[in-house]
Amino acid sequence: MTDASGKPLKTSAAQPGLHKDSGDRNGCRRCGTCCRKGGPALHMADIALVKTGAIALDSLFTIRAGERVHDNVCGRVVPLKTEIVKIRGRANSWSCLFYDSSTCGCRIYDQRPLECRALACWNTSELVHIYKRHRITRKDLIGNIRDLWDLVQTHESRCAYEKLSGLISQIKTAPDQYLADAVCECIAYDRHLRELTVEKSGMTPGLLDFLFGRPLQETVSMYGITVFKSGSRLQLRFKSWQGESL
Repeated sequence: MTDASGKPLKTSAAQPGLHKDSGDRNGCRRCGTCCRKGGPALHMADIALVKTGAIALDSLFTIRAGERVHDNVCGRVVPLKTEIVKIRGRANSWSCLFYDSSTCGCRIYDQRPLECRALACWNTSELVHIYKRHRITRKDLIGNIRDLWDLVQTHESRCAYEKLSGLISQIKTAPDQYLADAVCECIAYDRHLRELTVEKSGMTPGLLDFLFGRPLQETVSMYGITVFKSGSRLQLRFKSWQGESL
C-alpha cells in the first residue's frame, strides 16, 4: 500500500506482503523482507488483539472506501469497495511498526495478526486465500463508542471519496471554480476536524489516521491533484497520477 504523501508508504512496483523468493525452499530465513514491505491489514480474527491492547488503535490507520489502490493480487488499479484497517509503517519507511530491524524479528510475534501468520513468501497461496475475507472495519472496533463513532460518520458524510471523485471528474471534464471550491472545502473540513478533535478531546494525534483515514490534503494526489495555499485560500493544481499500491 502506498501513501499518497510518499511518507510511510511510498509507491513501488514491488508487491508488499507478496514477496516471491527466487529459490526453492519451505521455511523462513528471517530476512525481514516481508515485514519491511508494509504492515498487514487486520481481519475479524484479529479483533481480540486490538480489544486486549496487544495492538493499540494508534498503531493503526484506515484506508477508506473509494481510495484508489493498486491491488497486487488482481494486478490493477481499483477503488476500494470497503475500507481496510492496517498496521502503520515506521517513520518514513515501509517497515511494519512492529518489525525489529536489530533482530529481523517481530515485537509481537506471539500475537501477530492473521495475515502475518498466513504469509509464507515462498508460497503465498494461503495469504491470497484470506486476502479479502472478513476484514476489520472501524465500526467493528469503535462502533459501540458513540462519541467516536459519531465523529467518524460525520467526517465520512462530508469527506467521502465517492463525493470527491464525482466533483473532480466534473472539474476535469469542464473546469468550474464552484466545483473546485467544493473540493477545497472538503479538504479544509478534514484538516479542521482533525485539529478540533485533538484540541477538544485531548486524544493523541496518532489516532487521527485511524479515525478519519489519511489526510485529504495528501491523498487527493491519487486524482492527479496537488493542493496549495494562495493567501488564505486553498487552490488545486492538476498533475499526472501513478496510482497507489495495496
